[in-house]
Formats: sequence, structure tokens, C-alpha cells
Amino acid sequence: MLSRAECLKEYGSDYLISKKIEKGELFKIAKGIYSEKKHIPDLAIYSYKYPYTVITMKSAFYFYNLSDVIPDVCDLATSRDAAKIRDKKVKQYFVSDNIFKVGIETVDYKGFDIHIYSKERMLIELIRYKSKLSFDYYKEILLNYRKILPQLNIQEIQDIALLAPKSNKIMETLQLEVF
Repeated sequence: MLSRAECLKEYGSDYLISKKIEKGELFKIAKGIYSEKKHIPDLAIYSYKYPYTVITMKSAFYFYNLSDVIPDVCDLATSRDAAKIRDKKVKQYFVSDNIFKVGIETVDYKGFDIHIYSKERMLIELIRYKSKLSFDYYKEILLNYRKILPQLNIQEIQDIALLAPKSNKIMETLQLEVF
């Protein structure tokens, strides 16, 4: 993917950019975002458009095949002091700085790098937001986590839980519902 500035640098002018688009050699993906590929996954677009965000919640659960519910919007985490994202297709989660960068992975998704929280971090997020999720959705994801538990790094889950707000409650829920 390329920004408008990168396209101007590579092609020289808006006119030449529009000629590339007419020829089908370049595609306008979103405002100010271009690509030489016609189809770009939404997660890749949002990761590129908002580089200081991390894919989280329903978008991450769906990405990791922990849920079969296709999200209506892209859930993105930002630091607490980040500007509000004014995009109707984005749900923004403001996260305190002491835990924002914990568990971030850069994953290759259909040829594009995306920033997403790890499965271990997402288990903690599931528990943190338990009361804001429907019971059936929560149970579906929890059951899928139990299936993949041997593949997860238990120590990392515990370390992240200790950094999160209300860590005692999270640890208790982990013991009762997950392990």
C-alpha cells in the first residue's frame, strides 16, 4: 500500500497517479491510500491507515478463529492519550500506557503486516470486557480458548494479567473458567 505522498514521489503528479488508476495499474483503496493490488483486506487497510493502533476485541477474536461472528466494525486499541478516530467503521478502545504495548504482534495477513494483540493478550481482554459482551459470545470464545490452551503460553497470560487493571479479579476468573 502507498500513501498519496508516496505515490507523488513515485509517479510525480496527481495527473500521473490518475492515469495509473485509469490503466488499472493502481487502485484507490481509501482516501489517501493506494495499492497496486485491487483487493486489500479490511484489517490491512485499518492497520495501514492507523499505524499507531492495535487490532483487538471482536476483530482479533475473528482473526484468530476464536469466534465465527464477523465484526461489523474494526476494533482498534490506542493509547489513552491518542486522538479520537472519527471513522464509523472503527470502534476505538483507549488503553492505559502501562499495558497498551503488552502482547502486540506483527502478523503477515494475506501479504500485509498488521498489528494485533496475541492470543494470550486477547484472553485477558476477553475477561476484562466480559460484562460488555453477550453471554453466548463470551462462552463461544471461552470454549475455543479451552480447546487451544495447550498451545498458549500460560506464563505470558499470567504476566499480562498481573499488569492489567483489577488483576486479582482477572486471575480469579482465569483459575475458575479457563485453567
